[in-house]
Amino acid sequence: MQCRETIRGIWPGAAIAAAGVLLVCFAAPPSLCAQVSSYGDKSEGPANTEPSVLNGVGIDQHLNTQLPLNLVFTDDSGHQVPLGAYFGRKPAILALVYYQCPMLCSEELDGLTSALEMVRFVPGKDFNIIVVSIDPTEGTALAAARKQTYLKRYGRPETANGWHFLTGTQANIDALTRAVGFRYVKIPAPDGKLTQFAHASSIQIVTPEGKLAQYYMGVEYSPKDLLLGLDEASSNRIGSPVDNILTYCYHYDPKTNTHSLIVARVVQLGGLFTMLILGGFMTVMFRRDYLQEHAAGAENRRDREKVNG
Repeated sequence: MQCRETIRGIWPGAAIAAAGVLLVCFAAPPSLCAQVSSYGDKSEGPANTEPSVLNGVGIDQHLNTQLPLNLVFTDDSGHQVPLGAYFGRKPAILALVYYQCPMLCSEELDGLTSALEMVRFVPGKDFNIIVVSIDPTEGTALAAARKQTYLKRYGRPETANGWHFLTGTQANIDALTRAVGFRYVKIPAPDGKLTQFAHASSIQIVTPEGKLAQYYMGVEYSPKDLLLGLDEASSNRIGSPVDNILTYCYHYDPKTNTHSLIVARVVQLGGLFTMLILGGFMTVMFRRDYLQEHAAGAENRRDREKVNG
């Protein structure tokens, strides 16, 4: 398994930890992902050059681009539905994922669901959520299962008509991803069974006319930004592009079968540095209080000695 994290821009109002994170992930079986989730299973190592496969991975922001609304996908109930059926009166949040992705896509949808819990707009009433699989081998049963998972997590089953999990043919997937600027690469699976994709993570806000209005990178999203994006898109207003700043989190070394974690180690060091600063500050404050109390006690003793003397 190989996974990289790329920070791509910061938009106003977004939380620092979540702002502009673009994850580029080579999905792998859950057993391998478990290795990535534990620090104990990683070893530190120097960053190496970016794999050539990532040359075809990224997100090009096609703001104000019209989505091909004539494309037909299969919804989570098994019906053939043109993409345009979800537009016309309200905006939408579009997410391009694949349902068997064991790590990145789940994080993206988790982040979206968590943010929507704090947004006053209601799915189905004020906007639609459209999730499209980039894997043409995935079917309706899998799409329906994912819908139930995130609808349950959202906690409002009455909004089910606003959540749409779609699957489609390779030709229609290609047409949609080209329009969005979502560049991904299919790569061989180590076990020869699970389909893998090197891909990036973002959600897109789309106007009622079906035009791309805003991109939000990463796997965590600011509720305030989502609310603002949906509000502006509902009036067919187009947002601004996000500047790209690239960095990496970790990489996989096939020679040693280990993961070299970079950003997480930096975060650990940053946490240690913060603790040292706080510890130093507390030490200074406690020492100051002690000296003040000691000085006050000494002065009181002198006053008592004067009175007794």
